[in-house]
Amino acid sequence: MIIGLEINADLFLDLDTTPDVGKLEPEMVSSASIARFSSLLDSADVTVNGDRPWDVTVHDDLFFRRVARDGLLGLGESYVDGLWDCRDIDQLFDRCLHADIPSKLRFSRPVVLRYLRERFFNLQSVRGAWRNGRAHYNLGNDLFEASLDRRLAYSCAYWDGAASLDEAQEQKLELVCRKLGLEQGMRVLDIGSGWGSFVGYAAEHYGCEMVGVTVSERQAEFTRRRYKGLPVEIRLQDYRTLNEKFDRVVSIGMFEHVGPKNYRAYMRIVHRCLGENGLALLHFFATQRPWPNLLDSEMLWITRYIFPGLVVPTLGQVGSAVDGLFVTEDLHNFGADYDRTLMEWFANFDRNWPTIQAHYGERFYRLWKYYLLSCAGAFRARKYQLWQLVLSASGVPGGYRPVRVTAQPPVLVADEPAIAPSA
Repeated sequence: MIIGLEINADLFLDLDTTPDVGKLEPEMVSSASIARFSSLLDSADVTVNGDRPWDVTVHDDLFFRRVARDGLLGLGESYVDGLWDCRDIDQLFDRCLHADIPSKLRFSRPVVLRYLRERFFNLQSVRGAWRNGRAHYNLGNDLFEASLDRRLAYSCAYWDGAASLDEAQEQKLELVCRKLGLEQGMRVLDIGSGWGSFVGYAAEHYGCEMVGVTVSERQAEFTRRRYKGLPVEIRLQDYRTLNEKFDRVVSIGMFEHVGPKNYRAYMRIVHRCLGENGLALLHFFATQRPWPNLLDSEMLWITRYIFPGLVVPTLGQVGSAVDGLFVTEDLHNFGADYDRTLMEWFANFDRNWPTIQAHYGERFYRLWKYYLLSCAGAFRARKYQLWQLVLSASGVPGGYRPVRVTAQPPVLVADEPAIAPSA
């Protein structure tokens, strides 16, 4: 039955398409469409063809028709198509989310179709997870090297007095190590290990035996090459097949790909893999209303063009998945730090664009810019949060002492390997 559901879900994906823009003749753009969206923007103190950094400059009135028909999906698509511009997209989104504009565009066709897909199908099945992961994380290591820090940590940094992105990301990695109480010789599992930022850091600085799992071939190849010679094992493996014991389990920026139909199963697997007296840490960003819903339409463009299969959980959904399996020892929110992280990623991407431009093209530049800056604005508006949960199977004897400060340098137990060039 699972295979049948996957096939039906794939067929249903084909319904969620946008009609050919060429079919939208100029005369189809009604004055009502222009007036309605202009009024929505007014509620956010955004002016069409204004001169402030967050104002929208419209190059073609088809823009209004696209938004009237497809909501915020049409907003993003029309930006990539060059129908409008904005000097500071991050400021635009900050204002639009504060004014709750996404909920006012909730009955567009793509919003309803997305709701039905997520309501009735498991879009993050085993087959879907491999497809979704490859679609984003196999784009090209050169893209992520141009955008991220030197360790390629693709999650929120910890800006507790940090002066640079490199420093803030290392502070985040050190924070995780301290929260987990890592010690030399511990066996640690990283679910969704990415380009190896955490497995490499923990192996270098704490002497842990690291196992990382990913569904991206390019990530796996990169990590194996970069951390060759350290106690790091990288597997191409779906988390659902894990069945062995570890002293610690960590997942940084992966839970958003699990999907609500799999949250409980995911936590059971973490519980199954966690040894006696072990600790687990979950690092994820969350929203305020559970998916699927018809209100948070700003995610439609992201799931269509950036992260297929992405579903942002709520803290309540995660709590329900944890109930009866773990004691929640610590809960830490530093979501405001994601704004600065994303802005730093865009600054890097923009500065390094000439080195990768020939590979990706100008249309991709607009797409990536819109992705990074719109997300920065969303976190600035505080609609999305970044949570770190520390979990234990039966409670830490005497209680767990929360960690927030990373000022002291870690104990170095291994020299950092030379950074190998990407393939």
